[in-house]
Amino acid sequence: MEKFDLHILGCGSALPTSRHFPTSQVLNVRDKLFMIDCGEGTQMQFRKARLKFSRLHHIFISHLHGDHCFGLPGLISTLGLLGRTAELHIHAPQGTEALLAPTLDFFCQQQPYRICFHEFDDRRPTLIYDDRSLTVTTIPLRHRIPCCGFLFAEKPGLRHIVRDMIDFYSIPLYELNRIKNGADYQTPEGERIPNDRLTLPAAPPRRYAYCSDTLPLHSVANQVEGVDLLFHEATFANPDAPLARHTFHTTAAQAADLARKAHVKQLLIGHYSARYDDETLLLDEARNIFPATRLANELQCIAIGKD
Repeated sequence: MEKFDLHILGCGSALPTSRHFPTSQVLNVRDKLFMIDCGEGTQMQFRKARLKFSRLHHIFISHLHGDHCFGLPGLISTLGLLGRTAELHIHAPQGTEALLAPTLDFFCQQQPYRICFHEFDDRRPTLIYDDRSLTVTTIPLRHRIPCCGFLFAEKPGLRHIVRDMIDFYSIPLYELNRIKNGADYQTPEGERIPNDRLTLPAAPPRRYAYCSDTLPLHSVANQVEGVDLLFHEATFANPDAPLARHTFHTTAAQAADLARKAHVKQLLIGHYSARYDDETLLLDEARNIFPATRLANELQCIAIGKD
């Protein structure tokens, strides 16, 4: 099975702690790296995770609070020092380029590569990335400033060849692509060999949903229905629900309730408030509602779609 792996680089919230880095993740899809948010220290964590800078071409920023984007100038500078020449694409809310341009003009005047900003509207789900194997769609959220999550959806793969059957019917190599795409095979004698005798179904396409800082929203449950893995912020425990509501955040119980309603396969919670010395209370709170919950931790790698 091709890679569809999530690397957690940081899972803390705005106030720094000695235990957690600010928010950042990397999704590895078939050895293409997609960064999601870029808090302080992201490039250090990227190194520790043994990820390759040369395979990073797209960064997705959920919103313009510092704990989700302060790492961008340092990362952009480092890529230039490494001699990068390939374009870097930053997908972010409107206003990102105007915010970053003066900083980059001052610190990265002679960088050897181009930065391409792709700004999106946070008010409606929008397809913002599309290639041969993956689409990325925004998930509108409700925070104190414009904010979106992201739905990463793998495209259906080709059917798997049954090598013994290909050899048995002496099928030439030039027919294999057609067969992988579902075509039957006709022998030189005119016999039709059905495709399901020659192939096995492709693995189900995998989906990962990332929900950054937000109040709990019913619309999110509809959009992430049945995903293989949902990351949802769980900044506070339920006794602090009034504070969560005041700061436009979610409790662990609320994140778990959303996961249950959306019938997701697994829930990953993070973006922990600095007030908690032990996130186990958040995990216990969520598991009481949605047992298939796990805590995000730095340098954790999750193979999405594997049992």
